[in-house]
Order: sequence, then C-alpha cells, then structure tokens
Amino acid sequence: MSTRRAGVGHRHPVWSAGGGGRAGRQGGRPLQVAPGPVPPPPALRREGGGRAQAVRPPPASMAAVLPALALRLARPPWAAVGALQPRRFLAAGVPFQYIVVEKKGVKQDVGVIQLNRPKALNALCDGLMHEISQALDSFEQDPHVGAVVITGSEKAFAAGADIKEMQDQTFQRCYSGNFLAHWNRISTTRKPVIAAVNGYALGGGCELAMMCDIIYAGEKAQFGQPEILLGTIPGAGGTQRLTRAVGKSLAMEMILTGERISAQEAKQAGLVSKVCPVDKLLDEAVSCAEKIAGNSKLVVAMAKDAVNAAFETTLAEGNKREKILFHATFATEDRKEGMCAFVEKRKANFTDH
Repeated sequence: MSTRRAGVGHRHPVWSAGGGGRAGRQGGRPLQVAPGPVPPPPALRREGGGRAQAVRPPPASMAAVLPALALRLARPPWAAVGALQPRRFLAAGVPFQYIVVEKKGVKQDVGVIQLNRPKALNALCDGLMHEISQALDSFEQDPHVGAVVITGSEKAFAAGADIKEMQDQTFQRCYSGNFLAHWNRISTTRKPVIAAVNGYALGGGCELAMMCDIIYAGEKAQFGQPEILLGTIPGAGGTQRLTRAVGKSLAMEMILTGERISAQEAKQAGLVSKVCPVDKLLDEAVSCAEKIAGNSKLVVAMAKDAVNAAFETTLAEGNKREKILFHATFATEDRKEGMCAFVEKRKANFTDH
C-alpha cells in the first residue's frame, strides 16, 4: 500500500492514496423482525337485513394525533415494541478490516468507532465507509448504547478520501451510481455522535467530522477542505456544513484556497466545541458521551431532532417542530420521572419510555 502526501510540513493538503479496496460484508444474516399483532377488524352492522357493513370510529382530532405522531418519529428503532436485537460487531469471528469497534464508559454505554488505516492516514475508502455504517447500525439497535464516538489516530482523524480509489471515476459512473451517497449514514444516525479529532481532518475527513453532532479536537488538529487543489470540490457536504458552521467568508476562504485552520481557530469559528490535550481527547469525548447516555435516550433523540431542524427549516417551522416535540415529551414516562425526581430531590431513573 503506497501513500502519497503533499506538503505535510506546510499548509497544503495531505492526500492519502492508500490502496485498500472494498472490505467484505461484515454483517451476518439479515435480522428477522417478528410480525406485530394483527389489528382487530372493524365493528359490523347490518342495515335492513342487507349485507353487513364496516363501522369505523370517527377520526381522532389533530390535538390527539400530533403528540403520538411526534413520539413515533422520535422514538429510536431499538425502543420500539419488537425492536431488533443488537447485531454483533464481528461477522462469523472475522474482525472489521478498516475500523476497530468497542464499548467504553463505566456502564459500557458508549460505542466507539476508531478508524484504522494508519499507513494511509485513515484515508476514507469505500470499504471503510461501509464498515462505519455497519457499526452504526449495530449501535443504533443496541438499547444499552446511548451515544457514539468516532475517532482516528493521534496523527490523523482522516486525511481525506482515498484518491487512488477515486481517480478513475467518470461523470457517468458518479451520477448513475450516486457516488458517495452512502457516506451520509453518519448524519442520519438517531443517537448522538461525537467526533474526537486528532491530527489531520482534511477533505472527506473534515466532512466526516462535520456529519457528527459534536466535534472535540486535540490541540494539534487541523481542519480543511483542500479539494480545489485536486481540481474538484467537496462532495460529501463540505460546502454546506462548513458554511453553516463557520459562516460564508471563512468557508469560502478555506474551500477556494485549500487552506487549513488549527484546532484553536476552529473553536473560535464555531466548528468545534472543545479543544483538549492530545492524550486526553478520547477520554473527554467518552466522558461527554456518558453524560448524554445517562439521560433518557428517547428524549435525547427528540432534542437532537429539534436542534437539527434549525439547520434545515425556517425559524417559524423550526419553532413549530420544537413545540410538537416538546409537547410529545409529556406523553413519555421519562418526562414524568424526571420532573418527579427533581421535585423529590433525587436522581432520575430513566427507562427510555
């Protein structure tokens, strides 16, 4: 496996051309979901001795429907009746090829995904991204996991996409195959995801971090979108998420020049929420994830949904969605438990219901 790097010591992109091909499928057989109970038939009535006709109940009012609908939308899949069981991280005893997956925290309620292509500076090949998706699927279905941390090595979170794998792509293949569409899996995860970034987070690596809900950075981390220096542009959300995070002017400068920013500059611009010593970064990210996992997973999903709406809707629509979700919390046992615990001056015991 060869690695091509341009200007590690100065402000030019670090592009890895690792040769890793696609990894084999890691999941076992598809999980089977037991069918739910069959709903009872509607009541019947006869009119004038003729054929029996169904009598359906009158439609529920919107006031009654909206909280239930919001709960259904916000409830994570693992919390539903007849939910899927957690999937194993290893398929038939064979480990993932490009990532290392484990649980951390005192209660083992934090899922950790570590990118593991050190010779390629964790370049994001297709196989690696598929493995991340599989690991996230397992964590989503695990009722004990309340948050996920994605990290790399001290030298590189991810130095970009795998250029060797990408260089022979054509427009026709990119367009017809919707190239990079599956990279978006991280941003659709229902549980909160924290990026713990050390070293290089460039190109696809920066986009990967921005797909997460929270970014913690090591003191020596560097962020950038240097695709312009390769004759292309960001293709996994860089132009959109970076602009929303740091504003138009800085995003334009970074994307049009390929220049990087330091961890401290990233925090000042609003891209990251905390800068930590390099050797303490993962511990700090796991500690934050543990705090999140200690809350009601159901209500955490609602809160994440409400915050994300701020980036995807108008202020009026976002406020409307927030209100619906807020009202929906009053249909949960965890809201009742949380307020009772506060009044009784004790710690809440959430059950994710």
